[in-house]
Amino acid sequence: MNNSKQQEQINIELDEKTAEGIYSNLAIINHSSSEFVLDFVSIMPGIPKAKVKSRIVLTPQHAKRLLRAIGENIHRFEIAHGEIKDTEQPPIPLNFGPPGQA
Repeated sequence: MNNSKQQEQINIELDEKTAEGIYSNLAIINHSSSEFVLDFVSIMPGIPKAKVKSRIVLTPQHAKRLLRAIGENIHRFEIAHGEIKDTEQPPIPLNFGPPGQA
């Protein structure tokens, strides 16, 4: 008898439109006591208005797991390709809904 747990596999589908992805050069993050809201925006130079291209809503636990996974992936990327330079960008004035609400 095999006592090791069999890990369930999840079949994840990726349709063609989603596989294209959405470009974002700004992420706005807000949170409430029960969720984190990540809004991804594409800001173009000289254009004073931008729209949210995608919104992801996460539980606090999943947001923390995402933070850890991104950190691990950045570490592996930098080992393979060198340090990612964090170029300083001018502050972007945002008029974007009520702060800290989800």
